[in-house]
Amino acid sequence: MILAVHTDDIKRRWIGWRNRLLASPRFQRFAARFPLTRPIAHRRARTLFDLVAGFTYSQILAACIETGLLDLLAQGPRDAGAVAERLDLPLAGAERLLRGAAALRLVEPLGTGWVLGSNGAALLGNRGIGEMIAHHHLLYADLADPVALLRRGGGGGALSAHWRYAEAAGQGSAADVASYSALMAASQPLIAAQAIDAYPFARHRRVLDVGGGEGAFLRAVAARVPDVALGLFDLPAVVARARARFEEAGLSARTTLVGGDFLSDPLPEGYDLVTLIRVLHDHDDASAILLLQRIHGALAAGGRLLIVEPMAETPGSEPAGDGYFGLYLLAMGSGRPRSAAVIRQMLDTAGFRRSRIVRTAMPLTARAIVADR
Repeated sequence: MILAVHTDDIKRRWIGWRNRLLASPRFQRFAARFPLTRPIAHRRARTLFDLVAGFTYSQILAACIETGLLDLLAQGPRDAGAVAERLDLPLAGAERLLRGAAALRLVEPLGTGWVLGSNGAALLGNRGIGEMIAHHHLLYADLADPVALLRRGGGGGALSAHWRYAEAAGQGSAADVASYSALMAASQPLIAAQAIDAYPFARHRRVLDVGGGEGAFLRAVAARVPDVALGLFDLPAVVARARARFEEAGLSARTTLVGGDFLSDPLPEGYDLVTLIRVLHDHDDASAILLLQRIHGALAAGGRLLIVEPMAETPGSEPAGDGYFGLYLLAMGSGRPRSAAVIRQMLDTAGFRRSRIVRTAMPLTARAIVADR
């Protein structure tokens, strides 16, 4: 204990000295001129500027998605006049958007025209990201006054109205669930691919996806593992939408769909693997613990739980956790980003024997934890 206090005191003094130095205009001028520190100073200046300008960058991206600029340039080069006509923008507005998008590598100039840039091509390669960006205007509305959002404890705005289950009582009608169910289905493929690449689903006979939405994840599992039986549990109105998707995919015979509230209604039993794909972080601690306990009770001895979602404190991707998802979930009105260590502690509390982290290809968007019953 004495050693820990001593270490904290040393760290406190070091941080104080560092911050006084970095805040000194004299040191900043020196660092910007001295050859050995100049590259570091330039990187720090760029980082600070990006923090200041980030909202503007996101609005340029939103305009590219809303107008269809990226899809247009994916079809081939266009000059600014053609872009303005197709996007119903004045020429000056189209040129301003094109230059701003080029600065973010969403588009790039080619001769006298414009083509899709490297970041724009990557975005179009994952349609789910585009769907997320398209609904970000709800988040921007809530973040217009972030201090007010923090003071009221989250929710109560445009984003929570979109994610109706976050604050609304009851199970929702078809109209209530349509928009967020469609968004989750569109944004699921990247997460599904990472989970299926990382975990051996073929070792299981029956897989139940709790909070599985329209079944995008289970359909991806079915395509990779032909023999596994599928089960989906979600709100009745969501399950009705999922049923149509499974029928279209020809998977009705191997799929069991059950509607209900996973915090109050019985969970289906007889499955040796239960999955939570981007579900746990949507719920506050008490509800998350209750859900884990209910899954533990429904699993047979030796069964497993697989949790896949973005997590806080992910090395190299820290801003995505407590930065983006911290404020997003606050605006939504339910849940919080959790580190892998916190989730594993919750699994211990819920009664699981042991848990481990499973490596995924893109931890920024999805990490995975397996827990044994």
